[in-house]
Amino acid sequence: MIAKIIQGSGFAGAVNYVMDKKNARLLFAEGVRLKDKASIIQSFITQSKMKPNVSKPVAHISLDFSAQDKNRLTDKFMVGVAHEYLAKMGYENTQYIVVRHFDTEHPHLHLVINRIDNNCSRISDKKEKLRNTKVCMELTKRYGLYIAPGKENVKEHRLREPDKTKYEIYRTLQSVVPQCQNWQELEAALRNSGITIELRKNGNTDKIQGVRFGKNGYEFNGSKVDRAFSYSKI
Repeated sequence: MIAKIIQGSGFAGAVNYVMDKKNARLLFAEGVRLKDKASIIQSFITQSKMKPNVSKPVAHISLDFSAQDKNRLTDKFMVGVAHEYLAKMGYENTQYIVVRHFDTEHPHLHLVINRIDNNCSRISDKKEKLRNTKVCMELTKRYGLYIAPGKENVKEHRLREPDKTKYEIYRTLQSVVPQCQNWQELEAALRNSGITIELRKNGNTDKIQGVRFGKNGYEFNGSKVDRAFSYSKI
């Protein structure tokens, strides 16, 4: 199971997209009026106006499951997983809808969520992409869902350089990044593991455009270690 998170400014576009898809099925709704689409949209908008200075109050999440698990993925099961996902990501105390689509081979849900919660506070998106990856893998393993071959299943003892070092850096970043509040803390944590970090500037300016990690005489741009560890994602 994987999830893609998009931030947006308009609820109408997100709700219309997920509801108008052919055979789209509304499986669950929390905190919105269900008379029609317009009522759903207005419910989202009304609550978002409680904190009008937030430019992107919309969270639109595509929750994708593997076609390998298709026979297990009943509406009830998928909604249950969606609820756990939302709770672990900090989205349980707000408005949202859960809609199932059938336009691809792999089963998937679309979640439209109000980032302005029921207490009129903005739900934090701090390190959201990393938290998202962690939560998806946790739920995938918990329910015995299919895990595609990738970094989580690498047979580390078979790797050769420089891939072996790159994978060591990946594992370390996966562990320490969520624990660090700034680049100084990250640099210190990586130093303890023998990893160097370099913030790369754009030409002669002070604008940082990338990050590079080094170990064992090898260096890798953050995006080459994993897209989650590019400068913009960290």
